[in-house]
Amino acid sequence: MQQAFEKDGLGLRWRGDGTTLSVQPWGKDAVRVRSRLMADVIESNWALLDQPEDQESSVELKGDEAVLEVGSLRVILRQTAMCDGKVGYETFHCSISFEKTDGTPLLRERDRGGSLDLKARDLRPVLGGDISLTMSFESPEEEHLWGMGQYQEGIGDLKGSTLELAHRNSQASVPFVISSKGYGFLWHNPAIGQVSFSSNVTQWSAERCDQLDYWITAGDSPREISKAYAAATGFAPMMPEHGLGFWQCKLRYWNQEQLLEVAREHKRRGLPLDVIVIDFFHWPHMGDYRFEEEFWPDPQAMVDELHSMGVELMVSVWTQVAHASENWDELKKNNLLARAERGLDVHMAFQGPSAFIDMTNPEARKFIWEKCKENYGKYGIKIFWLDEAEPEYGAYDFDNYRYNAGPNVKVGNIYPQNYAKAFYDGLVESGTDDVVNLLRCAWAGSQRYGALVWSGDISSTWKDLRCQVAAGIHMGAAGIPWWTTDIGGFHDGVITDPKFKELLIRWFQFGAFCPVMRLHGDRRPVEEVSSKDGSYRLPSGAENELWSFGDDVYAVLEKYIHLREKLRDYMRDVMLEAHEEGQPVMRGLFQEFPLDEKCWSISDQYLLGGDILVAPVLEAAATSRSVYLPAGASWTDASTGDKHEGGQSIDVECPLDKIPVFLRDDTHSELVGMI
Repeated sequence: MQQAFEKDGLGLRWRGDGTTLSVQPWGKDAVRVRSRLMADVIESNWALLDQPEDQESSVELKGDEAVLEVGSLRVILRQTAMCDGKVGYETFHCSISFEKTDGTPLLRERDRGGSLDLKARDLRPVLGGDISLTMSFESPEEEHLWGMGQYQEGIGDLKGSTLELAHRNSQASVPFVISSKGYGFLWHNPAIGQVSFSSNVTQWSAERCDQLDYWITAGDSPREISKAYAAATGFAPMMPEHGLGFWQCKLRYWNQEQLLEVAREHKRRGLPLDVIVIDFFHWPHMGDYRFEEEFWPDPQAMVDELHSMGVELMVSVWTQVAHASENWDELKKNNLLARAERGLDVHMAFQGPSAFIDMTNPEARKFIWEKCKENYGKYGIKIFWLDEAEPEYGAYDFDNYRYNAGPNVKVGNIYPQNYAKAFYDGLVESGTDDVVNLLRCAWAGSQRYGALVWSGDISSTWKDLRCQVAAGIHMGAAGIPWWTTDIGGFHDGVITDPKFKELLIRWFQFGAFCPVMRLHGDRRPVEEVSSKDGSYRLPSGAENELWSFGDDVYAVLEKYIHLREKLRDYMRDVMLEAHEEGQPVMRGLFQEFPLDEKCWSISDQYLLGGDILVAPVLEAAATSRSVYLPAGASWTDASTGDKHEGGQSIDVECPLDKIPVFLRDDTHSELVGMI
């Protein structure tokens, strides 16, 4: 019998219908599936690390069927042939299904033969040699899905959702999803596209690409799946000690003495402070990547004083370069900027026309790092706020920009990962072994480059606060363990407004139990700023320190900033688990309690690490809320010390100075009574 399949190293290859299909083992219980029109597949590891050197698998060829087993994952490939009367010749097709080696079904392609003639792998040529791609799977019944990065939808379980595979300010598309059916799936394609998790089909699409490319792993629990994904795409580094405490920020500290006085006041009041931040427009022009001397006359003295207080300084970096920048000519001449395909080559007009550095170009990455090393690193600054990481084009015309790596529509989602890589590699090569940089976006693999992602320029509303809880859980499930928000929201918070003060308190309580605790925002009313000669400078928002909102608010914020410091040892352990085991820091209840069906549907409470259950107050004027305690553990109220068995919902009193927190199985008794 002629074999329809052939062995290809440790995996399988099939050719037919004008395509080549490759299925390779890619991890302990995982495979990578690729398919390409009329040619062998390409070795493009956008997010995936190389195939492990100790990779094992077994292959069985049985005529029109082939079976590949990798650990607990079994892949079954079947070829069918038919004489199609409509075209007058015999056609060949190969279908794929995935199951555990005990026979438990996981996922299978959605092929419908007969008159429907539906193709699971639909690779369609487009002008220029690329393809447009649609990949369809059957949609398992009673399935729950978490991950995919950060979308401002406030949705928990993604079943029934349709998501854009593209980045925007406050939207980070990280295309990895965990299924309650026991698998994890990575869409290994940085193209602009879409995914639909509907009831009748799960369908992924890419507008332009070279080939189909996805990775799938089997696991008995979300914990196993998260670890397998981290092993395939890279573990996060160990979070530095200064990432465990409190970060102070606002839009914007605009001079050296102002910033130092905030740090000094923290110390005078005995308030913990790990990091303080200089926001954008501390430079003469966008893209200069240096301090403006009039406002920052002695950076070395500033950094030295902060270090003497035990405080690290983080500075903002934007990938935009203004036409007026001292670096414009060099970057433009050497093709180190992205390029607009149509119209004027202006990517954004904020504070003047500008273009984005091409982060897919290794020479451009080297350029921006060397400038920042020269103008910031020499002072001892080693934390960078890598803003505009999507990047945020003035208009999201995804088909109108081109990079060194290809058209944006084909490769654009890789941009934030490459941005993180530029500074991670630069810092490590310069001798820094404790890297954490703040970014506004991420893609698969960003975690291995020390990327701390924050949720972007969200508004100061209760709706936005609610959305952040779900967003943080999804980011963790998508393999990005370091995540945070602008405490209080970014836009429109008026510091004298009682309604904003209530929102700020509730957000600050939530922030104390986030992976990183960071206060930031563009508060109102604004402060006008000008130079000595009277020329315009970007305004500064209102004060945004703990003491800026009145004594009553300060009393609550002071309580929670000290509570965060009490959590330092615990947070260090949780960060170590992220580093070594690939576990989220902010976890959906399903991550630890997958057998409790209710845990797959809860999006307004979460676990910080494995032991602390957090139920933020997400409604204005609320003084109580319902909290679900997962089955399989006992839970201690961190405020009262009362114990409850899991598997039930309880009503919890939460006056303005209290956030409901529960401790798992008698752990962390030192926190009882502190909330």
